[in-house]
Amino acid sequence: MTDKVEGVGRAAPSRMWRMRGFPGPAFLRGALSIAAAGVLWELAGRYLIKNRLFFTPLSAVFSRMAEMWSEGTLQTDILASLQTFVVGFLLGAGAAILIGVLMALSTWARDFLDPWISALYATPFIALAPLFVLWLGIGLAAHAAVVFISVFFPVLINTYSGLATTDRVLLEVAHSFNAGKRQVFLKVRFPSALPFIITGLRLGVARGLVGVVVAEIFGAKAGLGYRIVISGNSFDTAGLFVGIVLFAIAGVISVELLKLIERWLAPWRLQSAEE
Repeated sequence: MTDKVEGVGRAAPSRMWRMRGFPGPAFLRGALSIAAAGVLWELAGRYLIKNRLFFTPLSAVFSRMAEMWSEGTLQTDILASLQTFVVGFLLGAGAAILIGVLMALSTWARDFLDPWISALYATPFIALAPLFVLWLGIGLAAHAAVVFISVFFPVLINTYSGLATTDRVLLEVAHSFNAGKRQVFLKVRFPSALPFIITGLRLGVARGLVGVVVAEIFGAKAGLGYRIVISGNSFDTAGLFVGIVLFAIAGVISVELLKLIERWLAPWRLQSAEE
């Protein structure tokens, strides 16, 4: 009995850290991992691989980044890639969630769309990039279309899977209380599918960032993907790593934002994981 009372009254260590304003252990472990990787990168670039054509220390990457920032090219590239990613990601994720909901609610829609989704999902989206440039011209529309198609399928598949695999016990309990279809969807099926949708969005972030690079290979005049290609062609290894590092940072920030959204929309899932 005493153990149960103590367990109820005592918050988990990670929760206590956050309540006191300190980063949690998970954050500290992640930061330590990144710091260790940075030190190993610097040591490898200085002492193991001395040919700067093949590899470069992390300090040289940050030095090149500062140089590009002072020239004004880095701001232009970041803005161009950010615009492409945000437009393509929001449109792709929004359309995928809507169609995933439609497929889960309508057997006709699922049977009609399923072969098309299977066929398009199996098509390498890099092969569609030149077509988008041909159809939409060189610019934001074509580049955002590549990101759209990259994000769309993982979000769609996860949304449909989450809605189609709702726990039958929860559905039976809702029906036993005479809940209507709208109430069942809003109160049971959609909240149950939220972790699946967030997972799809996290996969969509990774594929969307790849889509930005692919899109900017074809006809771009600015962007981090464009900068990677130009740096590779001119043997500017430090400049090439600048683009890679910034894409990695963008991926980490995007995933952390999605975690915050998940914590806000589905707090019960994170609480159960912590316990």
